[in-house]
Amino acid sequence: MPQDIIVKKSKINKKGVFALRNFEKGEVVLEWQPKILKKSATDKLSEKEKHYVQKSGKKYLLMQAPEKFVNHSCDPNTEVNNCCDVAIKDIKKGEEITSDYEEGGAISFVCKCGTKNCRKLVR
Repeated sequence: MPQDIIVKKSKINKKGVFALRNFEKGEVVLEWQPKILKKSATDKLSEKEKHYVQKSGKKYLLMQAPEKFVNHSCDPNTEVNNCCDVAIKDIKKGEEITSDYEEGGAISFVCKCGTKNCRKLVR
């Protein structure tokens, strides 16, 4: 696991990824190491595992730790760029790393991010 982040208990959803240092806007916070799957393989995953699938073009990526613990937020501090979570605003040490799952997620779920402009449902 990268030394700049830690996985620990989250108010959003059980576990989350947190910054162990300050990150500046534009900085790569986390590089993914996903398992690449075919569509047919994703159908065989458990419902829990399907929550960790990200669609990228024709590929399906099964997220691994720690990236699978980056929680959704309707007001995220990172965005996905080339299989990385990249800061879209300055992130302070101790802050939870979040991303918007609206793009590319494989399932819908009720959002519990708690932000002011929460959409309540992510599709």
